[in-house]
This record gives sequence, structure tokens and C-alpha cells, in this order.
Amino acid sequence: MTHQAIKIAYIGGGSRGWAWRLMSDLAMEPELSGTVSLYDIDYQAAYNNQLIGNRLSERPDVKGKWTYEAVKSLEQALTGADFIVISILPGTFKEMASDVHAPEKYGIYQSVGDTAGPGGLLRALRTIPIYVGFAEAIAKYAPKAWVINYTNPMALCTRTLYEVFPGVKAFGCCHEVFGTQGLLAAMVKNLLGVRDVTRDEIRVNVLGINHFTWLDRASYHEHDLFPLYRRFIDRYYESGFEEAGSDNWLNSYFESAQRVKFDLFRRYGLIAAAGDRHLAEFLPGTWYLKNPETVRGWKFSLTPVSWRVEHQQELIAQSKRLASGEEAVELTRSGEEGVRMIKALLGMGDLLTNVNLPNQGQMKGVPKGAVVETNALFSRDNIQPVVAGELPSDIQNLTMRHILNHETILKAAINRDKELAFHAFSNDPQVTLSYAEAQELFDQMLAATKEYLSGWNL
Repeated sequence: MTHQAIKIAYIGGGSRGWAWRLMSDLAMEPELSGTVSLYDIDYQAAYNNQLIGNRLSERPDVKGKWTYEAVKSLEQALTGADFIVISILPGTFKEMASDVHAPEKYGIYQSVGDTAGPGGLLRALRTIPIYVGFAEAIAKYAPKAWVINYTNPMALCTRTLYEVFPGVKAFGCCHEVFGTQGLLAAMVKNLLGVRDVTRDEIRVNVLGINHFTWLDRASYHEHDLFPLYRRFIDRYYESGFEEAGSDNWLNSYFESAQRVKFDLFRRYGLIAAAGDRHLAEFLPGTWYLKNPETVRGWKFSLTPVSWRVEHQQELIAQSKRLASGEEAVELTRSGEEGVRMIKALLGMGDLLTNVNLPNQGQMKGVPKGAVVETNALFSRDNIQPVVAGELPSDIQNLTMRHILNHETILKAAINRDKELAFHAFSNDPQVTLSYAEAQELFDQMLAATKEYLSGWNL
């Protein structure tokens, strides 16, 4: 059996949840081992993860043996790294509370607030300067390392890395398409009576941008899934569909009954391939996010930041239990493909999967360099985007509005240009306000995040 020892630098290595899922995936992979350097602005959180990771590696049921080390500088983390994982929270929940809830006073509701809409833009203004620093450090200390980004807003984080360091080998990872493949697998079971269907058996062509992705082809072995999906929607359009054994959308802020997806298929004829909470935010607010009652009618949820704060306290308490050995890390696969991607890039078998990369022609009708999400082939030290084709003009128009706005946001953040940032803000389809109201809301939200806007003339 081939075995490789590598170094992974984890920026945001004090994270709870994401870090533990990566640890579990690495622990269950027998063909890799090495060192994981954990860097975080909260060193104690990273140190706790060092204890958790090393305790995990000592267990006899663990196949992948790793040494975890918390480090105090980005230089230490990056030097000698073969792979760099970035998963950070840009700012705190205080800023996120403004991102998500300040617009509600103006009748703008957001289900997530981290990618599109007013919340996504303010989060981007905080995040881009941080990623400028990351890109500069990667260019200096680990220019040949592969960079795996998990942070939102995904497209703008990845775009910033390439803007600052054009030679970077970076890509963005997101599991939203996997969820849609899972839905299609459940559909095959439901309508065709097939007992066991895995996500990998659902073959799809992916095109779009992160969290606003679409499928124009989908198959299960010899079955074209589009006619089946039309039947599926006819059956479940009003009630929605939730797979047996999954959390009900009423009991989980992160679940839905897929009604937004179903409605978008009826409108446009393609399969929308992200969670309903994300999809809704790329579209005019009157469609699915007009008010909390409308959201409930479409059977998904607005995720309050207060829940995230409470959940974070639970994770902090769990971190202490895991670090002390009072509780053990549960070995379960995360459903992410990071470890499979790493193996493919090391030459340990090719992998075809969806990924966020600058457009090199894989999406027709989109500016070169804009970060898009399509399939790509991972092989030894190489990612080759698969030509995905072009979205129909009606969906393309919706998508291009966001792609062009990404460029405006990036330029505004790098140049600390308040006026340009406001233009991007007021151009978002969720911001259906008068000019004066939009300016008022923008100024409030900018003031709430000013701690992260060094050098801006506010």
C-alpha cells in the first residue's frame, strides 16, 4: 500500500467543528500521515485542537497517524507545507449579527447572510483584507503548496488569493452540490424503488457560482434524471420532500423541504444545486425571503445569529471535554472531499468533483478569471477544469449580476473605496430600497464592522 507523509497547514486551526471533522477524515485514511500545523488568532483554541488531534492519533482504532502542533505564527504554519486549509470566521458573531439582522429593520430578510445580499457583502469587506495577507504569506513561505479554501464568501475568498498571488494553486471546496446529489439519490430510491443508491452514482454536470450552482445534466447509470425530477416535483411540489431519517426543516435551521429548488426547476428547467437557504439569497427578496411568513411557506428557515452564539458556547465546552479526554472524537466521515482531493493531488488516484476555480474557459459567457463552480479532474499535482458549457440566458443573467458585483466588491475592498462598495451594495437583488434608505442601511452596517476596515475613510 502506498503511504505518504505530508504537512498540512490549517489556517483557522482553532475552529470547532470544521477542525474535528478534518481530524476524523484524516484519522480514517490509512494511506496518509504527517503533520498538521494549527494556526489561529486564538492560540488557546488551536492548542486545544493540538491536544484533541494527538489524543485521537494515539487511539488503536485510528488508521491515519498525524502529529498536530499549534503554532504562533503564520510563517511557522506555512513553511514546508504541502497543503494549506483555510477555514476562518472573519470577524465575530457581533459583526455577523449586524450582517444578518440590521437589514431586517428595512424589510430585508437573509437566511444565511454569508455569501450574497447585504450580509454577504459586509462579510466580504472584512474577509478580503485578511485574504490579501494570506496570499502574500503563501507567496513568501509556501508558493508551491495547494490551498484548499472553505471560508465564505467562497468565490471572493478564492478570487482574492489569485488577485494578490496569481501563481497560487488554490481552489474552493463546498458540499452544497453533494447535498443535491443526495436528494437525487433519494429520488431514485423513491420513484424507481432502488434500495441502495450512493451519491457517487449520481453523475452531474455542474455550472454556476458557489451557492448558486446549477445542473443541466444528471444521470443514474442509464437513467436520465431530468424527466424523473419533473415527476418528483409534481408529486412533492406543495408538500416538499424530506428523506426519512433526516432532521425536519421545522426542527433544524439548516434543513429545508426543497421547495425553492422545486420552484426554480419549474421556472427555469434546470436543477438548482445548492441548499434552499443559499439559493434564495441570490434572487430578488420578494421571491422567497419577503418576510418570515413567506420563508415558512417555502419550508426553510432564517438562521438567527443568536443560535450560532449559543451553539458556539456548546462547542467551546465540548472542546474542553475533548482536550481533557473526558470525551472522545467520534470517527465519522464528514462528507467533505478534502482528503480525497489531497490524495488525488498526490497522485494516489484521479478524482472528478465540483470545485471553485478561476474561469479558464470551463464556463462560456463568463469573464476570464471570475471564480466559477464546475467539475474538475484532480490528478497528480494538477486540477483540470472540465468544460461545463453555458447557462441558459435567463439563468446566466441572474448569475452574471453577482459575478460582476464580485469584481466591484473586490476592487472596493482592496482600494478601501466606500463609494464603490455602496454601489455594489445597492446593486444586490435583495436590496430593494430607495437610494436614501440603502445609503442609511449601508452606513449603519459599515459602522458595525469598522474594526475590520483599517485604512477606510469612514
